[in-house]
Amino acid sequence: MQHLVVLSGAGVSAESGIKTFRDSNGLWENHRVEDVASPEGFARDPELVLDFYNQRRAQLHEVGPNEGHRIIAQLEDHYRVSVVTQNIDDLHERAGSTQVVHLHGELLKARPVGREHPVLDWTGDIRLGDTDDGGRQLRPHIVWFGEAVPMIDRAAQLVAAADVIIIIGTSMQVYPAAGLVGLAPHDCPVYYVDPNPTISYELKQRREIRVVEMVGSRGMARVFEELTGQVYQ
Repeated sequence: MQHLVVLSGAGVSAESGIKTFRDSNGLWENHRVEDVASPEGFARDPELVLDFYNQRRAQLHEVGPNEGHRIIAQLEDHYRVSVVTQNIDDLHERAGSTQVVHLHGELLKARPVGREHPVLDWTGDIRLGDTDDGGRQLRPHIVWFGEAVPMIDRAAQLVAAADVIIIIGTSMQVYPAAGLVGLAPHDCPVYYVDPNPTISYELKQRREIRVVEMVGSRGMARVFEELTGQVYQ
């Protein structure tokens, strides 16, 4: 069975009602990025940061996967599918995808400050005073600016072994994620689903690229048909 790798970003979850964090003014939900998405911001005002992610987590409980997520999951009937996502939500998993790598962490998990482990399932609020078994304050299991991306090596291995790649919901402009597509075999076909596509440097180097100028769910239905010869039901 051929290996299909999906590189997904915020756009695939937008149709579910998940807000993309960064607004046109560069703020995240009216906060400066460095205040709510950096270790320094957490050190300055941990309560603000915890509340920011508590709100994101509460919103996630109110939405569900959309057709784009479900089509990606259904491709597992035809391919060995690996999803490498920049999203911190769990909508791919809830749609049925079984192999998902989260580059930027997961909103429904927590870990102790200053440690990579243990990573704990955490569906409710994280508050000051919530600790692991060692008495260490918990923080969201999110990769903040300035922190290492621990799953990037695993993602690179998957892309390097891909037979087909689909890019959806991301312009692939921000590194290190942007560099992943350049690791794919040179003759690996790339499908790029975006209503306003921007062809990055890495994409320009690809031998075979199919741009689908549609929103996520409609674009994925088109790609599904091309890859399987079947109409998505």
